[in-house]
Amino acid sequence: MQDRRRFLQTGFSVAAAGLAGVAALAGARRTLAEEAPPETTSLRLPQYSATCFAPVYILDDLLREEGFADVRYVRNPGTTSEIFARGEVDFTQDFSPVAIGPIDAGAPIVMLAGVHSGCFELFARESIRSVGDLKGRKVGVPPPWAGEAQQVIVSVIVASVGLDPVKDINWAFHAPPDPGQLLDRGEIDAFLAVPPWAQELHARDFGRTILNSTLDRPWSEYLCCMLIGHADFVRRHPIATKRVVRAMVRATDICAAKPDWVAQSLVDRGFTPRYDYARQGLADVPYKSWREYDAEDSVRFWALRMREIGMIKSSPDKIIAMGTNWRFIKEVRRELGI
Repeated sequence: MQDRRRFLQTGFSVAAAGLAGVAALAGARRTLAEEAPPETTSLRLPQYSATCFAPVYILDDLLREEGFADVRYVRNPGTTSEIFARGEVDFTQDFSPVAIGPIDAGAPIVMLAGVHSGCFELFARESIRSVGDLKGRKVGVPPPWAGEAQQVIVSVIVASVGLDPVKDINWAFHAPPDPGQLLDRGEIDAFLAVPPWAQELHARDFGRTILNSTLDRPWSEYLCCMLIGHADFVRRHPIATKRVVRAMVRATDICAAKPDWVAQSLVDRGFTPRYDYARQGLADVPYKSWREYDAEDSVRFWALRMREIGMIKSSPDKIIAMGTNWRFIKEVRRELGI
């Protein structure tokens, strides 16, 4: 614990100098000292298996530096809409399309900042060479994400090449075990993967990647994952919310600047078992993109495509008005001189 805190408090300034600049970091720390304390000192965060959530997994010590005394991880609490509806966590990281659907339905969800672009890949059997070849094929969707992450994202992807995600795709809902085994047995033809499973599949030289969101346009040009808060928490605790946003962007910068340290930390703390896959996933995900891409443009991109295929009723502008609050990230960006 002390080694992690010492690194986050001192070593980070050196590690991130090329990203933010030591002067900007010093300015942010002066702002922290001048601010009122957070309205609450307790926070709950989710713990999943995906290592693209790495900023969340190294967030706790940064949050303690921001004045939060009690930071707890809730293991595998469920989908984003479920955990906020039940009030089980205060903040999470997730795909923006996963938040857009519940926001359209009136869920107490607010997107606060972009985290990164490109973390998902669409894998298929060798005979399938493009997204268009998925017509009439079986696409695997593992619970508990059925109807949320993978199905939403793949639906938008296939619609972009003229396929109807309802009529042209055979959705195969399956249990959590390795979807690669289902592909081998012919039970599915394709599935969406995120770190560390995508990196494991590459290491096994398994199947064919027919879409890589880090490299392929337009997906590579927009943020996929956002920092998301419970709307009631954000409304009642604005000082605490800003401190969470600031800690999150610092954590994201650490993932970009020190992937070796972050990967080892995830293994040491039990968030993932394999250093090599975690380390490769950190290299593959462009964590610096939160600085370069506009979060609102990304929400508009995903919301427009979801509306075009009937997944939401609200316009992108209405989704942005109902379910985003960029005030805090704008303040943090000013502190960092971005």
